[in-house]
Amino acid sequence: MTAVGSSFGALLHLLRYARGYRLRILLAATCSSLNTLFDIMPEILIGVAIDVVVNQQQSFLAGFGFESPQTQILMLGSLTLLIWAGESLFQYLYLILWRNIAQDLQADLRQDAYDQVQRQDMGFFESRSSGELTAILNDDVNQLERFLDGGANDFLQVFVSVTLIGSVFFIISPSIALLAITPIPVIIWGAFFFMRRATPLYADVRARVGDLSSRLGNNIGGMATIKSFTAEARESERLRLASSDYVQANRRAIKVSSAFVPLIRMAILAGFLATFILGGMKALDGSLNVGAYGMLVFLTQRLLWPLTRLAQTVDLYERAMASTRRILGLIETESGVDDTGQQELPVHTAGSVSFRSVSFHYPDSSMGISDVTLDVAAGSTVALVGATGSGKSTLIKLLLRFYPVDSGEICIDGVAVDQLSLSSLRQTIGLVSQDVFLFEGSIWDNIAYGNPHASDTQVRQAAVAAEATEFIDALPAGFATLVGERGIKLSGGQRQRLSLARAILKDPPVLILDEATSAVDNETEAAIQRSLAVISRGRTVLVVAHRLSTIVASDRIVVLDKGVIVEQGTHEELVEASGFYARQWAVQTGALQLAAVGHSLRG
Repeated sequence: MTAVGSSFGALLHLLRYARGYRLRILLAATCSSLNTLFDIMPEILIGVAIDVVVNQQQSFLAGFGFESPQTQILMLGSLTLLIWAGESLFQYLYLILWRNIAQDLQADLRQDAYDQVQRQDMGFFESRSSGELTAILNDDVNQLERFLDGGANDFLQVFVSVTLIGSVFFIISPSIALLAITPIPVIIWGAFFFMRRATPLYADVRARVGDLSSRLGNNIGGMATIKSFTAEARESERLRLASSDYVQANRRAIKVSSAFVPLIRMAILAGFLATFILGGMKALDGSLNVGAYGMLVFLTQRLLWPLTRLAQTVDLYERAMASTRRILGLIETESGVDDTGQQELPVHTAGSVSFRSVSFHYPDSSMGISDVTLDVAAGSTVALVGATGSGKSTLIKLLLRFYPVDSGEICIDGVAVDQLSLSSLRQTIGLVSQDVFLFEGSIWDNIAYGNPHASDTQVRQAAVAAEATEFIDALPAGFATLVGERGIKLSGGQRQRLSLARAILKDPPVLILDEATSAVDNETEAAIQRSLAVISRGRTVLVVAHRLSTIVASDRIVVLDKGVIVEQGTHEELVEASGFYARQWAVQTGALQLAAVGHSLRG
């Protein structure tokens, strides 16, 4: 597909998306056209006025019954007033209409694109950076808004101007009209030449914007790491290079766009000289009315000069179409996990979980699980242990349908998870992970995220159950304390307790604890364990853990290695089996004993 075809295809794609706006677009286009019509009329009236002054009783207006030159001038003055009022009115209307269309359409595009991002499986986010997605949702949408604010109207008004003024030229003098419009093909050729050159350049500009946004997002999010490794100069240089790439991409596009206006200016000069000289000769030999000659001279400017804006408009158009392709491409990206399930689990479902011959491997990777069969009885606590990469967290992600399984089936209370709506499935499961994400807002907001309709009493009860009230009440603002971006104002243990309170408030039949205590101190771990002992009653609990001391009381422990189950049983049974679990238990308890000895020696 050519660059021009690509841009035109993006425009058609956008128009199909915006089919609900067709009536508003038609109304805005009508107001733009009427504004252009009224905008052209003063030049025509100038020609008529010259005709009145020169020919007086034999003027064009005299044929309409206005015999006195004074009456004709007054008539022209009244028409001028009406025309300028009409031009102002329709300019106001088209500005309001186009700008409101731009605002509403960009809001719809951003919302649809964001909603589509939320529907994606987790594999999508592994291949797309957050900076790139932010650039599409923000900067690309804004580029399209800028075009709709003014560019669409400019295109339309140039077309209407050329059509109307060209018609007047051909009515008055076809020979002059032919010479006057001769530059138009050159201008159109220049516009399409520019579009062919500009399309790939602006696509590169949009890609560089995504890279730059990604670099900024990563660096700001990783500021503590940058500082701890004294990498400020290194990261500053990386940002400088990314920014330089963006500047260079823009310069290449600007170099092409800047050459367009001088070309158009010379073409306009040729058309203007043709009208000026040929029309003047005809006026001198009497074959052209003097008023008509004046009108044509003025209209030549109005015919050709608006085309100089075509360069800026095409530039804006190309940027907008490059952005449109990215926005609509994101909206139409299919998710690897389809939310096609129709069944709903009851609110108080039992919560049994079963994996039946489930296999899954990450794209372009050998990591995953193979032929895993596991039954978790309702109300029981099952721990998943194994080395890093053994498949523990993968089972959890598949249960939540963050990824689709390659083969096999996962069921909750006998219903396959792909037959359930994603809303029903994920409302049934509460997740407390090692990497706690808190939203910018208050402590109350973050706990209530588990149940937005919860009362203050319910939120406090959840905090009490998570043993979080001690540190919350010690804060000056209590539950109203702002946690900062990602909870940066709180310690790791405090964030973990809020995450647990959030899951408690959700009150799910199935609770997943994915390394929930791996990043906290012993005191916090003990507090969390006490909380878990309470909230696990009557609930199905899946625990992913490296610290085996935290899961010895589990009803069953499942050991995974390289994506397959190698052992399962109670703590006592696995220790007696002297297998993988027993070896890990010996290593961890030995390390604990050495730590205790070291502590006593230091004492």
